[in-house]
Amino acid sequence: MYYRYQLFFCINMRTSGKRCCALGDAQELRDYAKKRLKQLGLHQAGDCRANTTSCLGRCDEGPVLVIYPEGVWYHYQSKQDIDEIIAQHLMKGLKVTRLLLPDSPPDK
Repeated sequence: MYYRYQLFFCINMRTSGKRCCALGDAQELRDYAKKRLKQLGLHQAGDCRANTTSCLGRCDEGPVLVIYPEGVWYHYQSKQDIDEIIAQHLMKGLKVTRLLLPDSPPDK
């Protein structure tokens, strides 16, 4: 089974008190993304999958998610940001430039 897009949401919680994705409601927003993908009929084999992961090493920019296979990195803050990523990137193949993290691959 493969997916056109795999979204990896960092949900890491740092016990040291330093900034981390979990403090930005990463789990709640990942769950929201998965729910929206299911509602839109996109969360299935051959299309999209929303996964959780521990630390992606970019906590200061978080919460963060990376979309493969392109390796596009986003930061997000709200359900509206998630909706925009789904509508633009996953449904239209367009990057959401305002949410891109540095070193995401350039447009082809």
